[in-house]
Amino acid sequence: MTTKQFLIGLGFVFIIGSCAEKKAEETAADYTSVPDSTDYSANAESASGNGDANQSVSSSAAVETNKNGDRKFVRTADLRFKVKNVIKATYGIEDIAGRHGGFVTYTSLNSNIDNVNTTPVSADSSLETTYFTVVNTMTIRVPNTKLDTTLKDIARHIDYLDHRIIKADDVALQILSNDLTQKRSAKTEKRLADAIDHRGKKLNETVASEEILSDKQEQSDNAKIANMSLNDQINFSTITLNIYQRQEIKRELISNHKNITAYEPGFGRKVIEALTSGWHILEVTVLFLLNLWGLFLAAVAVFFLYRFAAAKLKK
Repeated sequence: MTTKQFLIGLGFVFIIGSCAEKKAEETAADYTSVPDSTDYSANAESASGNGDANQSVSSSAAVETNKNGDRKFVRTADLRFKVKNVIKATYGIEDIAGRHGGFVTYTSLNSNIDNVNTTPVSADSSLETTYFTVVNTMTIRVPNTKLDTTLKDIARHIDYLDHRIIKADDVALQILSNDLTQKRSAKTEKRLADAIDHRGKKLNETVASEEILSDKQEQSDNAKIANMSLNDQINFSTITLNIYQRQEIKRELISNHKNITAYEPGFGRKVIEALTSGWHILEVTVLFLLNLWGLFLAAVAVFFLYRFAAAKLKK
């Protein structure tokens, strides 16, 4: 092997070693640039470390959305849980939503009757036992950056958690599609308007062009409204809550409507009432007859006159 060949081989080995070292450094830099999952908890601790109750912890998804403007998330949460008292929990959750700049859009508080039992306790009374469960379905909306903090505050009321579902839907492509629809509609509207103003001579052609222009305007308006709705859902997250509590019992003493005989008087009472009624009837009858004494007297007089006349005729 000549000296020239040796130097060429040595240079080739040096170049390969330099490329491998550079590649290793790039790989190490990539690994160090990946954020650690514990950073979120560290940020949360630092944000709440001052003990200020009004200090909120921003959600990780909201932070990522702010960093990367290409992604726009619609965040929703669905929870079902048991509480000690539904009414108190409802008032507390409404206060939580207000403190975080949110509002309640729907609430339905009901007492669902599970079963009713009626037990006779006396001849004329019964004990009605009602088993019922108090439930409430709520929908609240809070700013997107306050979603995590709101959920943590709501968790203080939870006695037993059935499920907790959080979704983050990226709607950036839908917004882009609506924007492109608006732009296309605007161009088409301009061209149709110019055509109607300059070349629309026949009435039929003008009417047809106006209808097409109206359809394009409607498409543009619908796309604009859809974007407004999506932006509203992006800015304010929706939380759906299904709250319930342990089954409760209510007891009430009621009258027994089925056992009517229990209200009837006894035999002795019936005998006394019968004697009293008979005496009253006798009194009425005697008084009635006494009121007719004139008729009796007239009848006796007629009878004797008849006997006297009959005796005369017989003689």
